Amino acid sequence: MKILICEALGHSYGEHRALDACSLALEQGKLHVLLGPSGCGKSTLLEVIAGLQPCTQGRIILRGEETHAKGKALRTIYRKMQMVFQTPACFPHMSVLENILFASPTQDAHARRKAQEIAGMLKIGHLLERSAANLSGGEKQKIACAGVSIMEPDVLVMDEPSSNLDASSILDLRAILAFWKSQGKTIIVSEHRLYYLRGLADRFIYITGGKVEKDYSAAEFESLTEQQRAKLGLRTFILEDLLPPKALPQAGQQMELRNFCFAYKNEPETLHIRESKIPANRIVGIIGNNGAGKSTFSRCFCGLEKRCGEVIWNGRTYRPKDRLNTCYMVMQEVNHQLFTETVLDEVLISMEEENQEWAEEILAELDLIGFKDRHPMSLS
Repeated sequence: MKILICEALGHSYGEHRALDACSLALEQGKLHVLLGPSGCGKSTLLEVIAGLQPCTQGRIILRGEETHAKGKALRTIYRKMQMVFQTPACFPHMSVLENILFASPTQDAHARRKAQEIAGMLKIGHLLERSAANLSGGEKQKIACAGVSIMEPDVLVMDEPSSNLDASSILDLRAILAFWKSQGKTIIVSEHRLYYLRGLADRFIYITGGKVEKDYSAAEFESLTEQQRAKLGLRTFILEDLLPPKALPQAGQQMELRNFCFAYKNEPETLHIRESKIPANRIVGIIGNNGAGKSTFSRCFCGLEKRCGEVIWNGRTYRPKDRLNTCYMVMQEVNHQLFTETVLDEVLISMEEENQEWAEEILAELDLIGFKDRHPMSLS
């Protein structure tokens, strides 16, 4: 049975055509995966389906009702549908439990027990009384999943739900997707990371240029070789086929870290590194579970948090104020770092003296030169 039908959907950001006569139909109780390169239109399609972007062309039919018909009350239709964003936001002044219950029709004891049960499934039960202000991106993702689950929608829409999750949390996400399927929910997931959906997803829908190019059943997608999937720009589907890179020799030069200890206000200590050394002039991965302190470490290392540690390098001690002038950070939520009206202006604003030729060389190296006049918020 088709629960959601999209017919020739179109959507544009200014002159950019994000969706171009995009059509698909979703089956009730199935898990559908949207695939495709960054910027192909996956997130736009999800936002149009969920009513967060206008449907400027075509139509969407949910359970036999046209959702964008004139005079139709969207809130009535979309009680049946909920969306989890790629970078979900929480209300920082509220506890985790209050965030989960926020959209619940009731706030009674039954709703609280239900929220606690869902939190237990997602392994965030220990966070329920914590403030949501200083949680990791992965923990916020789990809160968002709990918040939509308590609404009991018919259709669940998820935009790259695994992007901020550690390996253990990805398995938790798989478990809740399986639970939703067992309840007969219809699920549509936009993803780049695919391996955790193997054996769970029913369809894989490949999008490019704002329209559906290929539509695979689970068996058809499984039968593709890794080389065929790689040609489509897709990540590894079968982890057993993924080979680790060759280890490179370690460089001799090191940076010494001292007193990297930090706690957010009214929270337990997040970071406790009295002394450590890391290689200099190398690419170093900081790894760990959600909530382990990776983002806090990065903020402290760059000097964004005051009174946190010293870095000793080449005989010089860099305190937080010194590191502000020598370290640069790309945040997890990059929208916090985008301020101008065009992509080119984003590069120019960072230069002490504007140099358009050099800025365009940088954009060309990053495959962004074709977007230089686009608004940054219109990009994937």
